Amino acid sequence: MTSPIRKIYFGIADRHLMFRLFDRHAQRPNRWQNDDSALYTGEWFEIAQAQHDYMLEILPPLWMRGEMFAMREFLTCSITSVFYTLSINGVTRYFHAYCDLSDPRSPYEMRDAIVERERRPVKAMTRGERIEHIWSATHDDYRGYAGADFRPEHRGKRTVIVYGKPGTRFQLLESLTDAQISEKLPVHLRHLPLPEAA
Repeated sequence: MTSPIRKIYFGIADRHLMFRLFDRHAQRPNRWQNDDSALYTGEWFEIAQAQHDYMLEILPPLWMRGEMFAMREFLTCSITSVFYTLSINGVTRYFHAYCDLSDPRSPYEMRDAIVERERRPVKAMTRGERIEHIWSATHDDYRGYAGADFRPEHRGKRTVIVYGKPGTRFQLLESLTDAQISEKLPVHLRHLPLPEAA
């Protein structure tokens, strides 16, 4: 599994949602038996200043560098939370990201990716961002991981409940149709365009 830098939630996470997003993979099978670094590395989302300041005050940071600080406690291996205070289009905003500190460039590459993504003048969402938002926003009771009901090559992949003529069922998250994605997104995100090809 690869670990691209990816926005996992659209909107500003409040305190409850922030903690939920910290471990949005909590239901994964064999949770403590594998190195799941790739699940987390590169994930980021926006938070409010209150959440940023709260996390800064919990423990002394591992380090502080300009507009960012890293948490002292590691999630897994060399993956930890990095919090950012960034001025984007003249507005101060706050973000959380999981960075792999075994690569010293990771926090800076993350910062640059967040700024590049958030500076876009027109709101747009890629298919991948839509999928990640759906996973992040879906309650644990309505999402899970493919088990014995799925073909062997799909077992362990993320699933969500879909509603349709054959009835309610779990379906692979990655295989949702555009119509199903639209149904699962909040109304204010359904009609955002796909980004224009560069």
